[in-house]
Amino acid sequence: MLSIGAQTVEAPTWGFFGHRRINRLATFTLPPDMIRFYKKHIEFITEHAVDPDKRRYATKHEAVRHYIDIDHWGSYPFPEVPRNWTDVLAKYTELQVVSQSGDTLVLTGADHMFQDAGRWWYNKGPLKDAGVTVDVGDYNRFVQRQILPNYYEDAWPLSCDSLRQLFGLSAEFDCVSAHAVDQFSGYGILPYHLLKMQRRLTDAFLEKDAEKILRLSAEFGHYLADAHVPLHTTENYNGQLTGQDGIHGFWESRIPELYADEDYDFFVGRAEYIDDPASYFWGIVLDSHQLVDSVLSIEKELSLTFPQDQQYCYEDRLGVNIRTQCPEYAAAYQARLQGTIEARMRASIHAVGSAWFTAWVDAGSPKLDFGLVSEDIPEEELKDTGNQLGRKHDN
Repeated sequence: MLSIGAQTVEAPTWGFFGHRRINRLATFTLPPDMIRFYKKHIEFITEHAVDPDKRRYATKHEAVRHYIDIDHWGSYPFPEVPRNWTDVLAKYTELQVVSQSGDTLVLTGADHMFQDAGRWWYNKGPLKDAGVTVDVGDYNRFVQRQILPNYYEDAWPLSCDSLRQLFGLSAEFDCVSAHAVDQFSGYGILPYHLLKMQRRLTDAFLEKDAEKILRLSAEFGHYLADAHVPLHTTENYNGQLTGQDGIHGFWESRIPELYADEDYDFFVGRAEYIDDPASYFWGIVLDSHQLVDSVLSIEKELSLTFPQDQQYCYEDRLGVNIRTQCPEYAAAYQARLQGTIEARMRASIHAVGSAWFTAWVDAGSPKLDFGLVSEDIPEEELKDTGNQLGRKHDN
């Protein structure tokens, strides 16, 4: 968080600096058949890397795409959380009915049901009383047909007859109206959204739609970079639960702005094909989450030993005097993290390039000879990416 006068504003994820830098450098991980297209449009890829943050509060559906508070649902490696989106909605969506008396009865939900032998069983509520069990496949098909089409709507109405049919209930079952309530998305949907973005970018390559390819590539890069930030995987996302308010922006914005250009090595090698995108994205999230404790504990220990009057300073930014961590305090935190932030930025760059490359390959590796600006790029410039990637050279 940054304080501006009497105001406190939230620093954007990875900072605008970090997101732009990650997308820009990901371009240079691509093979020759792709890099010509991406480098022609590198300014677009760079500048539009921050578009998802700009619309973060324009709709309730945007913010949840940037994070997943995975520790809300249990402990690492979180077996309670299905990796498939339909399975998640099936488990964590409540089906509710309103009776003739006006009472609302909850039929299903994570605390109402358990899975065994390919069926959902119910341990409380009207379905338990009725001795109901439902085939998991049938339940998932119900979710796909009745709930998923309404996901972006404010309300998820259901017909009483559809519930009677799903659960094998008699016509006398007391139901005047019914609806579904999402109990999951508010805690973030990041890994599921990454898989959706992977499919959308693949489709854009299949369509050979240059504008869509560029827009989706830029935005996909943003969400992938977010997945590499440990604090995007925890309910304690800004240290608010441990008295460390502001650590979010400190870790992912302040330190990269101070050290990325001068000290970080961004030569990450070539993009690689991702065989199993869903597992790959979940691996990123779980790797990030394993760093949460150190991100928080190191800063907490440092704050107790570093001189209090040297932890925060005021700086002028765009004519505004802001309160932020002093360079000396940032240097001490950076040193104690032992390269963690650099490693996550490097991983972000490689992941973004690999996701772009995978979408292109899955679309049949089409020639990207459309939507280009007029001037050509010399072959030697396409090959020499070392300096572009911030490669460290030994003397």
